[in-house]
Amino acid sequence: MKRAIALSALLCVPTTALAAESFYADVWADNWFEMRINGTQVAEDSVPITTERSFNAESFAFEADRPFVIGLVAKDFKENDTGLEYIGTRRQQMGDGGVIVQIMDAAGETVAVSGSDWQCLVIHTAPLDKSCEAETDPVAGEGVCTFEEMDEPEGWDQSGFDASNWPQASVFSEREVSPKDGYDRIDWVDDARLIWGPDLEQSNTVLCRMTVN
Repeated sequence: MKRAIALSALLCVPTTALAAESFYADVWADNWFEMRINGTQVAEDSVPITTERSFNAESFAFEADRPFVIGLVAKDFKENDTGLEYIGTRRQQMGDGGVIVQIMDAAGETVAVSGSDWQCLVIHTAPLDKSCEAETDPVAGEGVCTFEEMDEPEGWDQSGFDASNWPQASVFSEREVSPKDGYDRIDWVDDARLIWGPDLEQSNTVLCRMTVN
């Protein structure tokens, strides 16, 4: 796999070890992501989520000691809490999300890929009634355009957090997600899967975690 990563892109996770391992990650998201390692941000999507059709892949490096927790925040674009996009136009619709991740070590060996073994908690769901998509004047929280939202649980992206009650990630096919604009630039390993919350359209903000041993 070809990589061109500037030295400035090498992000260090604070650690008490004398020499941490180097890892290399590829992420494609619809529309935006942030990756944290043991609670510390190591990457953020370079294209703002407010950019129309903000599909892109990011490749970056970080350092960490095993075991470490991957904390991934993934968001689909929405104009407001209705969960809709292009409101008031002929294109008014529920957006759909999706994210895929792979992480290699310095030797090029795969250490983590997104899949059903990840746990994903949805913290913004909208609209709760999909008929909101057809409303001529959709208002968040009114009528069929209600939503559910919660804060990020404290410490969810760190070791020691009890995620035993979190659901497993939902896995979707390329046909279901229709990844584009950067997805084909990455040579994804066979086991890497597109994941999201239980509904590609209604799950708007998803927290996904995985422990690398």
